[in-house]
Amino acid sequence: MRAPSAAGRLPLWLKLAFALWVAFWAPMVALKVGVQNYLWLCNLANFLLLAGLWLESRRLISMQWLATALVGTLWALDAGTAWATGWHPIGGTEYMFDAATPLGVRLLSLYHLVLPLVAGLAVWRLGYDHRALAWQTGLTWLAILAARWLTEPGRNVNWVEAPFGAAQTALPPTLYLAGLMLAWPLVLYLPVHLATSRLLARA
Repeated sequence: MRAPSAAGRLPLWLKLAFALWVAFWAPMVALKVGVQNYLWLCNLANFLLLAGLWLESRRLISMQWLATALVGTLWALDAGTAWATGWHPIGGTEYMFDAATPLGVRLLSLYHLVLPLVAGLAVWRLGYDHRALAWQTGLTWLAILAARWLTEPGRNVNWVEAPFGAAQTALPPTLYLAGLMLAWPLVLYLPVHLATSRLLARA
């Protein structure tokens, strides 16, 4: 992992703005929904991206680019379509339109739109670490197992109980969990890794 050049360093305003965001977001999540929700991979991305920005770590930033690029895009597509038509083409953002979910929690979730932009800008400035795919896959497996063992089943953190909150009865729980651990990097990370590698190679 090469060190960034002086011209490729990250601007201080970006680091400070993101630090202020996490300083506001983290305690609000703890108060509103509990610290167990930190184990969501998209929530972990806030903490890891903050560390990556200040350390200017290509590896950490590249990992969180993989974690947020496609997930954030799909989240935006589902939420945006539901807002315009009432239909969720993918699922997973129903809570954003559920009056039982506190408005503050729903507003905090809008960070899904911002994380890919921050991670993408940082990758563009510092470069992409191709080892990020392996590292983020390992982190994902740890987060999934931790969510399965350490969180309440009703929270369905990282979808360890069922995808998109739907009922999952087709597979035994252990087989479903194994499939989830394989699907996450193959479906969500690998396409971003390949596309990023190709785009930056051309650039």
